[in-house]
Amino acid sequence: MAKKTIDEMSFLDHLEDLRWHLIRATLGIVIAASLAAIFYKFIFDVIIFGPTRMDFPTYNGLCQVSKFLGMTDTTFCAEEFPFNIINRKVAGQFSAHIWTSIYAGFIVAFPYVLYQLWSFISPGLRSNERKNSRGFLIIASLLFFTGVLFGYYIVTPLSINFLANYNLSQEISNEFDLSSVIAIIRSSAIASGLVFELPIIIYFLTKIGLVTPQFMRKYRKYALVIVLILSAVITPPDIASQVIVAVPILILYQISIYISAVVVRNQKRKEKHV
Repeated sequence: MAKKTIDEMSFLDHLEDLRWHLIRATLGIVIAASLAAIFYKFIFDVIIFGPTRMDFPTYNGLCQVSKFLGMTDTTFCAEEFPFNIINRKVAGQFSAHIWTSIYAGFIVAFPYVLYQLWSFISPGLRSNERKNSRGFLIIASLLFFTGVLFGYYIVTPLSINFLANYNLSQEISNEFDLSSVIAIIRSSAIASGLVFELPIIIYFLTKIGLVTPQFMRKYRKYALVIVLILSAVITPPDIASQVIVAVPILILYQISIYISAVVVRNQKRKEKHV
């Protein structure tokens, strides 16, 4: 039986098609998660516990910067963090193994998940729209992985360093739960990866007419406030960390304005030729 075209497909046919794309995307995540589960020692010893040790590259870099600026009293140059990582739950380590593998699988399989999403959407686009969006998967994946690396190497170390050295009294000793440490790393990496998708989101919102460059320029000051609030949420409450996180987000916002303007300009050119 010949495969139906996009115009011949009913609503239920579209749902069935979406179901299979979701199944394939889920299968991709499961396969990647299974590989992550096998190499759990590398993921935990190197990736998860990396930012909890003072030999992590970010701390070394910030220590050198601090010395260059003449800052002698800095936590970035300490020998070790004043905390221990413990597990308080019977199934805590097993749960950490499973859920960390799933999140790692999602990160690794993200391009494939995007590909399945694109395979479902692209048949409904015109041929010229598909041609103009040819680099979507590559750009979106690069932005996501850049955001994940930013969250892991910048947001996570700043958060752990601040919280580990925050001390109300010498009578209090820090013993961080394993799930809490993993949650900081997971939320910082994945949240940053999704935030870095802003240009892609703005591109499609502009294509369907929900966003214009004029709108983004008009509400730029409100966007600045939202960015600062977002920075305060995903970073420790010190000004330096918030600025470090806010700057790339603001740059992405400016890039998004440019992308929106290009989309609108191309649409106007097409309308003139019609």
